[in-house]
Amino acid sequence: MTLVLAFAENSIQLVPDGTLVLHVLVIVAMIAILNRTLYRPVNKILADRELRTKGRLSDAEKAMKDTRESLARYERSLREARAAGYHLVEAERLKARSDREQALVSLKEEMRSSVKAQKSQITQQTEEARATLEQESQSIAERISSQILSRSIGSTPSSS
Repeated sequence: MTLVLAFAENSIQLVPDGTLVLHVLVIVAMIAILNRTLYRPVNKILADRELRTKGRLSDAEKAMKDTRESLARYERSLREARAAGYHLVEAERLKARSDREQALVSLKEEMRSSVKAQKSQITQQTEEARATLEQESQSIAERISSQILSRSIGSTPSSS
């Protein structure tokens, strides 16, 4: 048993005594002091940093969202403007084609009337040339006849 008692002297005492209360009070005081002087300010700084980081992050996300929306609006308006431009070009092309066809029709009509006028002028000139040729041929025939007959031939009534 002496051996057991020898071990008991060197062992940890499990029976609480007055020092335990002192140890607990020192630990509570240390926690209170460290909480006030170290943990709370550090936690506050960390919380502020987190708020600033999240705030800036949320601001950045909002700016990105606004930018994406602006880009989508810009692309949509660009597509609409291109479509309107294509429609305008097509309308102008159709108008130009219509104007060209109208110009061709009016030019053809003008050419027809010009050809008709020239044909009538040529017909008139042909008739005038025939009449002139007929008169000249009559005159030449009379001169030839008078030279052949050696006498003057006047306009005698023909007896038919």
